[in-house]
Amino acid sequence: MTEFDPRAVAARALPLLDLTDLGDACTEAKAAALCRDARLGGVAAVCVWPRFVDQCARALRGVGIPVATVINFPAGGTDSAAAADDAAEACRDGAHEIDLVLPYRAFLAGDAGTARDVVEATRDACPDAVLKVILETGELRAPETIRAASRLALEAGADFLKTSTGKSPVSATPEAAEAMLAEIRASGRPAGLKVSGGLRTVADAALYLALADRIMGPGWASQKTFRLGASSLFGALMAARDS
Repeated sequence: MTEFDPRAVAARALPLLDLTDLGDACTEAKAAALCRDARLGGVAAVCVWPRFVDQCARALRGVGIPVATVINFPAGGTDSAAAADDAAEACRDGAHEIDLVLPYRAFLAGDAGTARDVVEATRDACPDAVLKVILETGELRAPETIRAASRLALEAGADFLKTSTGKSPVSATPEAAEAMLAEIRASGRPAGLKVSGGLRTVADAALYLALADRIMGPGWASQKTFRLGASSLFGALMAARDS
């Protein structure tokens, strides 16, 4: 990619970052540290397991940083009632944003109806939450399949399309992000993209910001339309911002 100014990229990317800890070893202490980092960096949101939503919502009350959590994660099951119930509970606990895994295996097997049902049920359960639908693009693979899953998620009520859980062998790729952005643009409705999984460096952030600028226009990427989901990226962005 072309050269970029690390400090400028960091200043632009930090407010778009969903600061995340979805590690199996996450604890209350780590969730508290995540909230402290979020306040320090002025990020878009924190993303945690459902069991930490109440804690983080209390820690960030009045700060203007929303709490996101994951539903149907990471397997992407087909039980729409369970997904809806879990999402509703998370919203009651204080979640403002729901990152829902699309039943991508069902979708790949030709069962688009079940995939749609899970998205629609979760949308209905949390009508006021920002709904990000995780496509698990590393498993969908082909651009045309990614675009078809994107269309389904948008039609079913997604506010954002999200690339990956970060738990699959292949996470975010520029090719997947480009296919998703193309579908968002073609949909003609307000929707955003969250790039997640494998982002670690300022160069990674610069790459996806440049991609969004190229496809959607240089004024498009904002907290309402573009997110970077990561944990280790935060340190690199803070170091570049303060350099």
